[in-house]
Amino acid sequence: MVNPFFLIILFALIIEYVIDAVAHLLNVKSLRAEPPSALADVYQPGDYRRTQDYIRTNTRFALAASTFHLAVLLSFWFAGGFNYLDRLVRAWGFAPIPTGLLYIAVLALGYSLLTLPFSIYRTFVIEDRFGFNRTTPRTFVLDRIKGLGLAALLGGAFLSGILALFEHAGSYAWVYCWLAFTIVFLILEYVAPVWLLPLFNKFTPLESGELREAIFAYARSVDFPIKNVFVMDGSRRSTKSNAFFIGFGRHKRIALFDTLLKKHTVPELIAVLAHEIGHHKKKHIIQNTVFSILHAGIVLFLLSIFLRSPGLYQAFYMEQPSIYSGLVFFALLCTPLEMVISLVTNALSRKNEYEADRFAARTIPHPQHLIEALKKLHADNLSNPIPHPFYVFLNYSHPPLLQRMQAILRCHA
Repeated sequence: MVNPFFLIILFALIIEYVIDAVAHLLNVKSLRAEPPSALADVYQPGDYRRTQDYIRTNTRFALAASTFHLAVLLSFWFAGGFNYLDRLVRAWGFAPIPTGLLYIAVLALGYSLLTLPFSIYRTFVIEDRFGFNRTTPRTFVLDRIKGLGLAALLGGAFLSGILALFEHAGSYAWVYCWLAFTIVFLILEYVAPVWLLPLFNKFTPLESGELREAIFAYARSVDFPIKNVFVMDGSRRSTKSNAFFIGFGRHKRIALFDTLLKKHTVPELIAVLAHEIGHHKKKHIIQNTVFSILHAGIVLFLLSIFLRSPGLYQAFYMEQPSIYSGLVFFALLCTPLEMVISLVTNALSRKNEYEADRFAARTIPHPQHLIEALKKLHADNLSNPIPHPFYVFLNYSHPPLLQRMQAILRCHA
């Protein structure tokens, strides 16, 4: 009799791969020869052809990368790699928790090494070809070292707690893990802007001048307490522009990429900032936090059930079940669930982006400034102005540009 876990995970991985590939191909097929008339002022013919070339290049790259990753995973699985690695780390003679940490660390390191050539190619070939890359080899290496260090320090500590609780806390282990996750997650939301983000980028208070005065005047007009606005040195890695809002309480931080400041007028920058403040005013950050915590609770509850299923381990040819290998296999089993959850979170995110746009459009003097800022951002970043609806449904956390423009105009019609 065929193991049902084997079939579910195998079909889920293949179906996810096929759906993603179809979405990418439909997205490329939907590219038009000319930009939409509403964007003709920011997309010159040569620039628009460059945008199409960028989209096609990234599509081919994404399909090649996903094909390679799926082939490696299935080969490792069918060759009994998970069990072979388990025998190897058990032979080192450590206690269950250090053994589990080593098992997952080796898998994570192996995955990092497999994806490294793709990261290098994307950064130093594709992004460089289209004029975006500003990352030096030194910065690239330091980013990877810092990322691995944080993963080992924070992820290792949290993973140790999960392994210990599921090993010793009985049927309520998932509840204790959920509580621990919630506490750690909330702490990181507060400290990340101050302690973690500066490990990768430099944040400088916006200097005095017309923009700073305009920002603080706008913040007062919408009753948004603000102590400072920061400029992030995004140009260290890319010429692409962005802005973001992160954190809670006195540690919340609004950051504007330095590349954004160079490409936009003061009214357009105020419009971008108004959009970010709109997320705060509409409680989107709190909403996302609550959703993440509930998501974690559901996953941990399901984990507590499937960890006790012998068939899950048999599907991966394991000789000895363990909590740590069960975590890995459960992550693969959750592929369909996580795909559905990603569709929900993306839909919710798109809704929130519309709300933040409406807030900005209604609180700045001229909504057209927000439209102009969005048009420039999309054109400068070579974003697809007319993506295929199915690709948007699967992958977009923001609505397509034309739909955002139409929504902004409607709210002031």
